[in-house]
Amino acid sequence: MESQLSDEELVEAAAAGNAGAFGWLLERHYDTVFRFSYRLLGHREDAEDLAQDVCSALAVKLSSFKRRSSFTTWLYRIVLNAARDRHRRRVSFDKAAAGFGEVDALRRAEWAEAGDQTAWLYETLEAIGGDLRETAVLVLGEDMTHAQAAEVLSVRESTISWRMSKLKDTLKTLAKAEA
Repeated sequence: MESQLSDEELVEAAAAGNAGAFGWLLERHYDTVFRFSYRLLGHREDAEDLAQDVCSALAVKLSSFKRRSSFTTWLYRIVLNAARDRHRRRVSFDKAAAGFGEVDALRRAEWAEAGDQTAWLYETLEAIGGDLRETAVLVLGEDMTHAQAAEVLSVRESTISWRMSKLKDTLKTLAKAEA
């Protein structure tokens, strides 16, 4: 019966302590959480950790869902914020770690295993960083419309369109420079 409820109905039941409803929410959305985490972070292990962290924290966070947007949009925001936090922690850790060269060598070794094109894309998106990277992951990786990405990122749709145009120009410039 719970499997037939809407996300919002499941959220309401889960927030009231219904473990079955919470289980259905996780079952329904775990793949999306993991996929989005992977596209944001670029490493399977990190994505698995982030997805687990989000799912663990979700039970407490459900009470903050105010239905101003769809549950899925709200969940994307939760994952995005968790990825941003993880990225900030990683940057701080990397700065404290001995030798930037060692970290860079490890990243390059991982990228070589994943293939040259994928490595170039993640490396380039990492270098571009911030808003353009997040926008690219939502629009290209998650196949969202500009309107949907705008809602997740809490910006105007025109901002998403501008970012995608800027990203396209940046990628063209980088590809030409490397050719």
